[in-house]
Amino acid sequence: MALAHPGFLLAGAAVNLTLVTPEKAIKLAANDFFRQLLMEDGMQQNLKMEMLAGCGAGMCQVVVTCPMEMLKIQLQDAGRLAVHRQGSASAPSSSRSYTTRSAPTHKRPSATLIAWELLRTRGLSGLYKGLGATLLRDIPFSIIYFPLFANLNNLGFNERTGKASFAHSFMSGCVAGSIAAVTVTPLDVLKTRIQTLKKGLGEDSYSGITDCTRKIWIQEGPSALMKGAGCRALVIAPLFGIAQGVYFLGIGERILKCFE
Repeated sequence: MALAHPGFLLAGAAVNLTLVTPEKAIKLAANDFFRQLLMEDGMQQNLKMEMLAGCGAGMCQVVVTCPMEMLKIQLQDAGRLAVHRQGSASAPSSSRSYTTRSAPTHKRPSATLIAWELLRTRGLSGLYKGLGATLLRDIPFSIIYFPLFANLNNLGFNERTGKASFAHSFMSGCVAGSIAAVTVTPLDVLKTRIQTLKKGLGEDSYSGITDCTRKIWIQEGPSALMKGAGCRALVIAPLFGIAQGVYFLGIGERILKCFE
C-alpha cells in the first residue's frame, strides 16, 4: 500500500503560523468593538447583545480565515492525493507494461505556489472559494464562543484586580472553545469538502452547501458530519485558551489605544 511522506503531517503549519495571529487579533478586537458599541460599558451581562457582538466578530474574521483555510486545506490534502497517484502508478496497466520509465515524482506544493496559481487562474475569488461555508461556520462559532467565554470568565472575576486571573481566563477559553468547536463541526466538514479543489478518483464534487450536505447525508450517513470533532476540540481548546489568556493580560487593550 502506498504511503504519504511523513512531512505531509506538518503540511499547512506555516500557513497557520503566519495567519492565525492576525485572524485571532481580528476576532478578539472585533468582538470587543461590537460589545462596546452594543452595550453601555461592554461589561454587563446581556446574552442577546453578546451573541450579536460574536456574530459581528465572526463576519470580520473571514477576511483572513477564508484564504487561510483555503491554502491550508490544499497543503494538507496533498498527501492524500500523492497516495492516490502512487496507487494509480503502481496499478497494472497494459498500456504501461512494456515501458521502463518510472512514474514522475510529485513535489509537495507550497502555500505561495498555490496562492499564485489561484490568483492567476481564478483571481481573488479563488482564494475566497467557500466564503459562504466559512461564514456559516465562523458566525455560529463566535455566537456560541464569546457569550460562553464571557460568562465562564466572569465566574472568576477578582474585584481587587478588576479582571479574572490568567489561569481562569485560559481555562474559560479552553472550555468555551472546545464546546463551540464540537458544536459547529458539521459546518466545518461542509466547508472543508467545498474548499478541497483537487478530488481523488471516485470522489464527489459539490456545487454548493446544500448539494454537499445532501451527498454526505445520503452516501456517508449523518455521522460523517461529525468527523474530526474530537481533533477539533483538542486543537481549538488550547488555541483559544492561550489567545484569551494573553488578551486578558492587557496586550489587546494597549494595541487598541494606539488607534484612539
